[in-house]
Amino acid sequence: MKTPKEVVLGILESLGTDDFEKFKWYLQQEGALEDLPAIPISKLENVNREKTVDQMFSTYSMNIINVTKKVLVKINQNELVKKLSNIISECAEILAACKRKVKSKSQKKFRCVFEGIVKAGNKTPLNQMFTEIYLTEGGTAEINVDHEVRQIETASWKPDRPATTVTCEDIFKTPPEREESIRTVLTMGVAGIGKTVLTQKFTLDWAEGKANQDIQFTLPFTFRELNVLKEKKYSLVELVNLFFSETKEAGICMFEEFPIVFIFDGLDECRLPLDFLNTEILTDVTEATSVDVLLTNLIRGKLLPSACLWITTRPAAASQIPPECVDMVTEVRGFTDAQKEEYFRKRFTDEEQASRIISHIKKSRTLHIMCHIPVFCWITAKVLEDVLMTRKGGELPKTLTEMYIHFLVVQAKGKKVKYDGGAETDPHWTPESRKMIESLGKLAFEQLQKGNLILYESDLISCGIDITAASVYSGVFTQIFKEERGMYQDKVFCFIHLSVQEFLAALHVHLTFTNSGVNLLSGKHTSSWLPEVFKEKLKHLHQGAVDKALQSPNGHLDLFLRFLIGFSLQSNQTLLRGLLTQTGGSSQTNQETVKYIKKKINGDLSAERSINLFHCLNELNDHSLLEQIQQYLSSNRLSIDKLSPAQWSALVFILLSSEEDLDLFDLKKYSASEDALLRLLPVVKASKKALLSGCNLSMRSCGGLSSVLSSQSSSLRELDLSNNNLKDSGGKLLSAGLQSPNCTLKTLRLSASNLSERSCEVLSSVLSSESSCLRELDLSNNNLKDEGGKLLSAGIQSQHCKLQNLRLSGCKLSERSCEALSSVLSSESSSLRELDLSNNDLKDLGGKLLSAGLQSTHCKLENLSLSGSGKKTSTQREQMCWARWKLTEASWRKPTADQVSQSYQVIGGHREYVDLKESVSRGRRRSSQEFGWKVH
Repeated sequence: MKTPKEVVLGILESLGTDDFEKFKWYLQQEGALEDLPAIPISKLENVNREKTVDQMFSTYSMNIINVTKKVLVKINQNELVKKLSNIISECAEILAACKRKVKSKSQKKFRCVFEGIVKAGNKTPLNQMFTEIYLTEGGTAEINVDHEVRQIETASWKPDRPATTVTCEDIFKTPPEREESIRTVLTMGVAGIGKTVLTQKFTLDWAEGKANQDIQFTLPFTFRELNVLKEKKYSLVELVNLFFSETKEAGICMFEEFPIVFIFDGLDECRLPLDFLNTEILTDVTEATSVDVLLTNLIRGKLLPSACLWITTRPAAASQIPPECVDMVTEVRGFTDAQKEEYFRKRFTDEEQASRIISHIKKSRTLHIMCHIPVFCWITAKVLEDVLMTRKGGELPKTLTEMYIHFLVVQAKGKKVKYDGGAETDPHWTPESRKMIESLGKLAFEQLQKGNLILYESDLISCGIDITAASVYSGVFTQIFKEERGMYQDKVFCFIHLSVQEFLAALHVHLTFTNSGVNLLSGKHTSSWLPEVFKEKLKHLHQGAVDKALQSPNGHLDLFLRFLIGFSLQSNQTLLRGLLTQTGGSSQTNQETVKYIKKKINGDLSAERSINLFHCLNELNDHSLLEQIQQYLSSNRLSIDKLSPAQWSALVFILLSSEEDLDLFDLKKYSASEDALLRLLPVVKASKKALLSGCNLSMRSCGGLSSVLSSQSSSLRELDLSNNNLKDSGGKLLSAGLQSPNCTLKTLRLSASNLSERSCEVLSSVLSSESSCLRELDLSNNNLKDEGGKLLSAGIQSQHCKLQNLRLSGCKLSERSCEALSSVLSSESSSLRELDLSNNDLKDLGGKLLSAGLQSTHCKLENLSLSGSGKKTSTQREQMCWARWKLTEASWRKPTADQVSQSYQVIGGHREYVDLKESVSRGRRRSSQEFGWKVH
């Protein structure tokens, strides 16, 4: 297919010399081409046809064909107009045929997918198994280095449906409130959460004609595929042609003329050097360069700015893309509770069976949290399906370790039956399967230490696994270890989920210790082979692992620790019989481990850091601490009895694990003290609203609350700290958290907090911050004085300030504050709707200054409270009356002097304010009570 420039050149070559000159003349005339610009005479004088085409393309870009057609009509070249129309029709037909072929290819690729596996086994129709996953709009692409299971746990504390969501089919649709169109979307989510499936569903819906039919081509790439092209050079056109040969067959060598979507899945797996600061600028889609240069220019919008991009990544890698290159950040939070049910009801058609499974998962908080991850739902379904078939009426797995051991057993049984011709009842652990698990465990452990999820041939060889053996592992244990192929059949291996890799890594450490006495976590080797020595040493392995996990700043060993400790449970060792040459634990050993974990919980650990240790106790079936706290909660003794650190941690775990939404946290319900607050900060962080009024808090609390406000995972929207002795030092600490780009607090109440004008300076900086979300601020009954009022006013006048409600009752303000506040009211950028200045001595001048601001056309104030603002003179009352008119209805005309005088009456020698309703009976009116207008 010819390019637009080639088409126009062919037309110009058909023109004689005179007609060619006429053609150029029309291009030079202002208004000849309606709203399109003319080309300066100097740029077309004495130039040939090729240069003319270049100049036309430089001026009109993809409009070059339409411009050519318009000029041909003007110079009466009807035959050439007809010829051009035919060429356009032919190109459109070629393009449509190419689109059909690309759609057909996408349908074949994505119509059926392997759920949890990549090869071997039964495919599942994507439309049948797909459960809608909501993308949460908003947030920042900042680094989150927390363990992904910890991130999932945090997400589970938040409401089921976030406030702003978007479905995958609408991801490039511009919301009504947004002015600029969306070009680049960055979608974050932990491993296995469903990012890839979302991109597959988007592509399949486009290919099947269900959505986004305005898009000419949807072109999905994975970074795994692009990694193998690291040393190659391509133009963007060549890269597309390489992956989508249909475009090459159609002769498409330009993409600017039609809508196109590029999908780049798995930024976290990218091994290309993406350098957004120093990479050369590239604008030509036909110019060859390295793949990393292509990608950086495409993402920056230098190359093919008309294209839309969808990039997916795990959170830790999101910051690789500069914020200015991203139009919208979305996050995949995984399944909501309703979606979990939907998934299992689709998976199990037997209603009774599905209900039993759903009920079982709800009872186990650990399983319930993990089922936020679609891949874990699939693992759970595989295990429970097998258990229900083989243990009719038996108990279902409750702990994470038990679930994953069953999963391993299911794979071993499948290998025995499918590949070895064995029976379901035959022993599933054979020398061959044992060796396979040992090799996979070693690989998992060594690569986990390096932080690798994507494995290449060199990684396998370094672990003693050759490529042929790896393919066998991939073919047999497809659900554990999968093999993928890139463009050149380069093999890439990975575990289906980080949790599977961590499980096998922990199993490797446990097997190595119990079978040979080597502690891989410390490198120590026991000198004795006696079973009793093993039992004695196992507790040291566990204790060392606990210490190591607690030293991790991001919890990267949390899940590994749960599995390692869980293996020592007798019931789990029974399941592993055949892999273990001898058992490695006893009830006494487990009790020692439980005792050590409780000691750690009771020590100097934050409640947040203790949460994983409670999960470890759960893996050992020890619930004593939690049961103790449940009794406290039931008997309402929490606010009376003094709790130990371990008990406070248990309370945090219970509250965060509760199925109830944490909409409201009231500290007085537990203990109105600073120690209690600092222990319960994780619960505050997970709550929408925190009531901490009158709880004897000081500056010390503000430091902890500041960290909550600046946390990426904080849900807090409303914070009441009234009636606490915070002082200016506390206000300063709070302001640091409020200024964080992660802070989403909308309401802050600091009434009677012993603040002075010094706090107003830092709060003013908060209000003028671009990232501030504050809508309501209550500073009543603080010694702010006029200096504080002026400082606050400066912040509110900032174009970034979003404050709508400000309460300054009883803040020792005088008329000097009113000038600054009047400027706020008359400011075009001000969003203020409510202002409380009651119980301040504002005097006549203050009223006059305020009413000047209220009468401004920019004033948006709806409620003003001035009750208790001192004795009013007639002058002040007159000013207030004018202000009342302004507030009552902005669209009314100003009252006349007669109308103003009619709004007064003399009672006992004093002039008192009366409602103006009678004076404005012809318009829409609101009562003084409705406006909160009080003048006494």
